[in-house]
Order: sequence, then C-alpha cells, then structure tokens
Amino acid sequence: MPITLHYCTSSHHPYATAICELIETAAKQRGTGIAKREPEYIKTKMANRNAVIALDGDQLAGFCYIEIWENKKYVANSGLIVHWDYRGQGLAKKIKAKAFELSKKKYPEAKLFGITTSLPVMKINSDLGYKPVTFSELTQDETFWKGCHSCPNYDILSRNNRSNCLCTGMLYDPKKPNTQSEEKKKQNLETFYRWVRLKKQSFLKVIKPSKQTES
Repeated sequence: MPITLHYCTSSHHPYATAICELIETAAKQRGTGIAKREPEYIKTKMANRNAVIALDGDQLAGFCYIEIWENKKYVANSGLIVHWDYRGQGLAKKIKAKAFELSKKKYPEAKLFGITTSLPVMKINSDLGYKPVTFSELTQDETFWKGCHSCPNYDILSRNNRSNCLCTGMLYDPKKPNTQSEEKKKQNLETFYRWVRLKKQSFLKVIKPSKQTES
C-alpha cells in the first residue's frame, strides 16, 4: 500500500502517543538533542490543522507540525520524524515540503524558521529556500526557547547566552527569496556543512573534558 500524506485533523489523535515515543526514541538513538513533546500538545496541533502525517494504511510512517510565534510573525515546522521502517525513501523531504506549503498557505507573511542538528534536514531546508542564520534572527519568544529545556544540550545554549548551540538556525523569508543559481546554492551549502561540522567539533571538545572532570 502506498504511503499517503495528510493534513491532520482531530481524527488523527490516536497517533499522538506513538509520535511522541518515536521522537524520543530517535533522539536517544542519535545521541543528539530533540526537545520532548507531550501527546496532548500534538493533539492540539492536529485539531488546529497545523500538522502533517504520513500513513502506510493505518501505520504511522512520519509526522511534522507547525508552531506559530510572535503573533504570526514567525512560523516553525517542528517535530519532523520518520519511522525507521520508512527511512531512506525520501519521505522526510516529502513531509517537510507538505508542511512548508501548508505554512505558506496559512501564514503567507510569516518568516519560516527552524533549528536542527541534522545535516539531512539542513539539506531539505536549503532546497526549500531556507538560509542559515544566527539565533538573533529567529523568534525571541521566550516560550519557544523554553522548549529547549528538555534537550540534553540545553546547558550549551545557556552558557552561550542563547546565541549559539549544537543546533543551527535556518530561515525562509518570503520577502527575500533565494534567487541564486543551483550551482551557487550547492557551493554555499557545502561551505555551510563544513562550518557546521567544525562548530560541532569545537563544542564537543569543550563538553568532553567537563564531563570527565565531573565523573
């Protein structure tokens, strides 16, 4: 049976717990920070038609939802996840693209942004027109940043006064479309990837000695 993508409604509430468990398991497997979600929060996103779900029949294949900040000035596509049985098929890109289109349709004036440690997600975002930015260009809504409290890397964010972390910020501004050629985009993305890897390496060098000292 082919995988189908749907804009969520309250009829998808039964999948909320499985989605939260999938997000948490993926975080543990990757050893990187993903802020924890609760089923009731996911259900609210579904009921408000601010989420996308991928289904293989009745089986959960993937998910993503929309968050709105600063009175619709900023919008984030969050919680992007694909069940491990369906990875390697380009499903994450399809889900993100559908959430991206939903975001632009419902909030055409909003700047779309995200923070992530995943290079594949950065590639997907770049293909959609996102650009890497500093955290200062993202929403400053305290509620958004409180969502990072459950992330294991939150101490890094705190030590840097919320200016830097293992996550990388990316932004799509509908008023400033990316008009660069595909070749130029590819070159810039490769340079960006190198910068991300160096940033992570520098952070990990700082983290490792501190953990050894504590033990």
